[in-house]
Parts: sequence; structure tokens; C-alpha cells
Amino acid sequence: MATDQRTTADATVHSTVEDPVVEVNNAKVTFDDGETYVLDDVSIDIERDEVLGIVGESGSGKSMFASALLDSIPDPGRLTGEILYHPESGGTVDVLEQSDEELRKFRWEEISMVFQGAMSSFNPTMKVGAHFRDTLKAHDKNVEEGMVFARELLENLYLEPERVLDAYPHELSGGMQQRALIALSLVLEPEVLVMDEPTAALDLLMQRSILMLLNDLQKTYDLTLAFITHDLPLITALADRMSIIYAFQFVEVGSRDKIIADAGHPYTRKLLNATPNLDAPLSEMQPIEGEGPAPVNVPEGCSFHPRCPLATEECVSDDPPLETIDDDGHRTACHHWEQAREEIALNYGEDAATAQRDQEAFDRDVSPERGEEAVLSLDDVEVHFEEEQGLFDIFGDDPDIVKAVDGIDLDIYENDVVALLGESGCGKTTLGKTAIGLQRPTGGSVKFRGTDIWEAKAGNTERSYDEVRQAMQIIHQDPGASLNPNRRIVDILSEPLRHTHPNISRNERRDRIYSLLDRVGMNPPADFADRYPHQLSGGEKQRVALTRALLMNPDAILADEAISAVDVSLRVELMDLMLELQDVFDTSFLFISHDLSNARYFTEHGDGRIAVMYLGEIVEIGTAERLIQDPRHPYTKVLRWATPTLDLDAVEAGEPPMRSIDVPDPVDPPSGCRFHTRCPVAREACTEQKPPLYDVEGGEGNGAACFREDPDHEYWQSEPLEGAELVGPDEEFQTDQAAGD
Repeated sequence: MATDQRTTADATVHSTVEDPVVEVNNAKVTFDDGETYVLDDVSIDIERDEVLGIVGESGSGKSMFASALLDSIPDPGRLTGEILYHPESGGTVDVLEQSDEELRKFRWEEISMVFQGAMSSFNPTMKVGAHFRDTLKAHDKNVEEGMVFARELLENLYLEPERVLDAYPHELSGGMQQRALIALSLVLEPEVLVMDEPTAALDLLMQRSILMLLNDLQKTYDLTLAFITHDLPLITALADRMSIIYAFQFVEVGSRDKIIADAGHPYTRKLLNATPNLDAPLSEMQPIEGEGPAPVNVPEGCSFHPRCPLATEECVSDDPPLETIDDDGHRTACHHWEQAREEIALNYGEDAATAQRDQEAFDRDVSPERGEEAVLSLDDVEVHFEEEQGLFDIFGDDPDIVKAVDGIDLDIYENDVVALLGESGCGKTTLGKTAIGLQRPTGGSVKFRGTDIWEAKAGNTERSYDEVRQAMQIIHQDPGASLNPNRRIVDILSEPLRHTHPNISRNERRDRIYSLLDRVGMNPPADFADRYPHQLSGGEKQRVALTRALLMNPDAILADEAISAVDVSLRVELMDLMLELQDVFDTSFLFISHDLSNARYFTEHGDGRIAVMYLGEIVEIGTAERLIQDPRHPYTKVLRWATPTLDLDAVEAGEPPMRSIDVPDPVDPPSGCRFHTRCPVAREACTEQKPPLYDVEGGEGNGAACFREDPDHEYWQSEPLEGAELVGPDEEFQTDQAAGD
């Protein structure tokens, strides 16, 4: 590791803030007796009352930096350097010199932490209220006064205090758990809140809503936030400054506007261009070649030079210092930052996006061309589950019914691409598994090329069930969990070939596996074939999962959040690969996502459609271009609002265009239109009648389930619900973000 040059530079230029609440000087975290660096000479000041966004890929050192701020590096890691905390009351605390008892009080009372998985942060055997009371008791606080403040915090986070405090963690949704954890982290009124990927497990709508709530909390309670994320667009609506971390070092630090509009480091600019977003032309989104280095294999010189298009011999030999390049304290660790600004053009912004998008819309057919034969046909499909009952519940009332999928019609054609889009719990995965025969519907039918799947399983059709199941495959969200950790890749991939080609020899199986591994970019294939899953990166594991599905030569593949577990910089690359292989194998994709940007990229390149789901129903369907430019259902507009943007003119999200953040209980869904409890333009008619899927302009197959599409419906004469807007037939309610576009 070449760190001496950076150490000197950082010590002289990192103090660029006027009132630092935390100073980090030359912090290092090492393992293996100092041989392996997972945080390398990091120096940065965090200003009082600011929001600092810390952005980087998986394994870049973000979480280690968060742990270092609280001196909570796990054993046998060793933290050195200096971390100084300046409380508002005055004085200075040397964090690394505190005793265990001093650290115990410091970690919650002065600097608090919110972790990624809310459920893993709560004791599942304790009610949420008990967590608050135990925390107050452990820090010798007045419990009654503390619980009054806890209720205030929960209310400010749009939660019902009594219901939440009296619930066990598993009785709350993911978004409610995360908000309760934020309230718990603030109950002792710390000055600094460190948030380590706090919204990564949530869908975009809840992510954006929580960011909005954090913005309010930060101003209400004068908080300093250090928000750690791998998703750069997500933090743009909240951050005052951003720091970009790569290979365990900060490579760029500056104001949010400077980083987004005029980044100086090639990595930052490439990361911005690799991020799927609604503001960039599809043709200009490009993945960053290669992956970030492992701690044991960090290159000498600039750690980004193996992936950098501007790298020179100087970059290979000399580690560039983090130097000031602009008068506003903007700092970049690059020898060629001026050249990067000139030669690596950003792919978003008003001028870049508008002209390209207009051309794309002009060149593209409104209705995507698909094969004439439906590979999968879903007719009035229902999937209803009975909730599990305890021992004593079986003697009481009938079990509750969850209507996960409720009356859906959908056809998927040859070489088709259909994306299912919606919040967590809306029924996307259940519908996907039902479509490929992994879940039996409780109503309606699912047919594969005209053959009822479940009739085939009963042996009542000419087409065998084995043929049907072989023709439909799945790629799971977490590739690591779907690959047997005890088997080599070649053995994992040999299994499907034994089913499809039982008579070929072992050598021929290997040749086919090597050929497909080479096609998905895993070179040399023989080397990757002999590895175990834990020896692969997340992107490589997902390529193996895709390879395994394709070895069955399927007619349709369910990609269930197949790219959400990989870094943002790799998502475009994986989607490109899936679409490239679609042409080779003549397969169709049912692509599940909660991210409109990803769904847009995949369906636009694949000439497909997006089906928006809400509480078990499809509420709108159409091309990505139409859904983004002309969303007709109020819920689609909400998803559009929730999608992060890199357009600085539209980055402030404003208030969410809905009346309630939380999704209703699927056990007891609202009557009529199920979105009416949250809809900003709902009227009395919406509570009584269920809207059909009306045809809308935009070509065959475009539809929206909203009474506003029917100018003669009684909706227009009924009264608006409490809190809803009165918007006439010739008007459209606009989100702040849509107006900015």
C-alpha cells in the first residue's frame, strides 16, 4: 500500500469545515497483524448539523468507517489514528482514548448508530417499548420522561406510538421497523447519527419517505447525519456534502451539487454514468469495467488505475493525494482530474437527457414487437393464503386470508420482457412464482403454450409436466443463498445438464459449461468453474445463477430482484448481459423489481412492458416510456416521485403525493380501489367500487385501473376524501419531481 504521500496531504487540507463536530485524522483499520487494510489513512471533518453522504461500492470500506467513528471495530481488527468529538457543550473527546465505560455511554448518548437490518437490531422476544425502556435505564435516564420523548419521535415518523410500542418487532412492516429503530437511536438525544445503509432492505417508496422524514428530524433536533450508502442517487435529496470512498480511501469530497454536476475523479464520474436513472439516455448508461479490489490485493499507486480509462504510468506508481481542486473545498485524489472533467462526460442533465430521450421516443415503436404465441397466459389468477395459527388460535375464529394475488390477467409472449414493479408485499414474487409453476393458484388458470400447468402435473395433458417445468426457470435475488456453498461451480452447473442431456459425456458437459461461462464474461472459464461460491464476487455469483438457468434452455425466466443484491455500478452490465443472452436462447423474461429506473432500462432495451402492482392487483401496465412520461394511475405517479434523480433542478423531492406512507394490511385490504386510503385524488366512489383496467393512449396493452380514465364515471360527481385534492378531469395533480422534469 502506498500511503505515505496521502498521509501528509490529508493532514494539511482536510480541515475545510468551520465548526467540526467530528474530526477523523489518518484513521486506519487493519487485520492480519497490520498486513491487510480495510480503511487506509482516512482524514475528514464532519461539520455540525450537516448531512454527510458517504458513497461507495460493496467492500469499499464504508461500514468500517462507520464503525471507526464509534471505535467499534470488530476483533481482531485494529483501529489507529485520531478521532476527535467536539460536543456542543464544549471541550474535546478523544474517542480512541476512552475507557470501556466511557465508550458505552458515548456510543448512544453522543454518537448513535442505525444499522442496515432493523429486524436484526431488535430482540425478537421483546416488545418495541421494552427496547426503549431498557435503553433509558442502561444510561441512567428518567424512563417516564424518556418515553414521552419516544412517543414524540414515533409520531414525527408517522407511526402510532401506542401500537408500535406494544408490538413485537415481527408484527411491524419493514418500513415501520426501520422508523422505530431510528426513533430508538434518537431517544437519548445524540448529536450525531451514523446511518449504515439504513434503507437498503426497503423498497424505493419507503426509502424516499424515510429520507424525507430524516430531513425533517435533522432540522427539528439539530442533528448531524453521516449517511452511508452504495446508492448515489438515493442520497442526493438529503446530503449537504458527499464523500466518495473507493478501495478503503476517500477519493473525492465536496458539496452535493459539486459532486453531482462537476465531479473531478474518474471513478465518481464513471459511477454516476453507471447508475440506472430516469434522467439519462439509455444508450449512455455504461457499467464500470472490472470490480473494486479486495483488501489483500489493492494495487500500488492509485487504487482505481486498473479500471480507469485515463490511467498513466504516474497513476501506477504514485498514489495521488486528496487535494483541493476548487475554492469551495472540493477535494479529489486524482493526477488527471482536469482531464477527467473534459473527457468523461456525464450522461444526465437537461441538455443531455432531453434531446436523446426525444430521439429514443421517436425511433421506438409505441407497442413493442413480440412473438405472436403466448408462452405464459395468466387468466384471473388468484393466490390466497391462510395466515398460520398458533395452538390456541385453532379453537377460535377462522384464520385470516391474505390475498397476495387477486384476479390478475397477463400474457407473456415469445422473446418478451415484462417487469413487475411495486412495493414490498404487493404480490410481485408470488405472482412470478405462480407464473412459472412454483406456486399453485387458488383461483384462475396458468397456461404454458396453451397447456394448463397444474393439469399437466396431474397427468391430464399431452405435454408432460417435466417439459413444462424445464421450460421455466428462476434467478433468485440473493445468488449466494441459491448456490450450494459446498460444491464447485462446475458441479453446480453440471446438474441441469444431467437433466436436459443425460446421455452426454462428462467432458462434453464441461465443454458446454466452459462455453457458456465464457459467454457470460467469466474468463478464464476453467478457473471459475473450479471455484466455490464464496470465492466469487456478488456479480460473478449472479452470472453463475444466470448460466444455470440458461443451461436448461428455458422458454421463460423469472428474474426475482436478480440485480438488487449487486452494486449499482454492475446493474447495467448484468441487465445488458441478460438481454444479450435472450437473443441467443430465445427466452422471455419476467423481471421483478421495486426500482423504476432498473425496470425502465430492462424493458426499454428489451422492447417490453412494465406492470405496476399494488396489493395483489395490476393497477397500470404499459411501456416504460409512457409510464414515465405519462403515468395515468396515481400510484404510478407515486413511484415516479419515489425514484431518485441526479437532476439537480428536480432533486428536492418535496412532500410525497399520497395521504399515508404505510401500505394497508393485506389481510384486510381496503374496499373498492385498494389505493384509495393513500391516493391524493381519491373520492367517495373509490371506496365503493373496484375500477377495471381501462385502455389508455399509448398502444395496445396499455391500461390503468383508475376511474379518472372514464370521463362519465360517477367518480367525478362524488366528494373527495379527507385530505385529498379536488382535481378536475382536465387537470392533473403534479409531483414536484415530475414538474421538474
